[in-house]
Amino acid sequence: MQINTYLVFDGRCKEAFEFYAKVFGGTIRAMIPHGGTPAAQFVPDNWQEKVMHAEVTVANGVLMGSDAPPDHYRAMAGFSVSVQVEQPAEADRLYNALAEDGKQSMPIQETFWAQRFGMVTDRFGTPWMINCMKPM
Repeated sequence: MQINTYLVFDGRCKEAFEFYAKVFGGTIRAMIPHGGTPAAQFVPDNWQEKVMHAEVTVANGVLMGSDAPPDHYRAMAGFSVSVQVEQPAEADRLYNALAEDGKQSMPIQETFWAQRFGMVTDRFGTPWMINCMKPM
């Protein structure tokens, strides 16, 4: 069994997934537009090039997403995508990249459980938790 995070965007999925592939060193496996699929009939004409389904692989995980038509879109809330890294410098790098033009909820810092931990919502509205545990 594998559990994947599926993100829904307001029309910026392609831009977001290209950004995530770059930041996380991932590979885009799918970027399927609505146009040319059976889903095309359910979105406005100006949404045919928006993303019906996207996948980016990062390390041993997969991040998935799509664009929701304006009348179906709801802002992301009530969760965070949690990223676990081994090195404090990598935690700082990821946090800073995601924070650019985003909103910091908790600055990246040392906590009682982590060498580095921070929470940020990126410019696309995706909430993230970046965590680098202290050695046990």
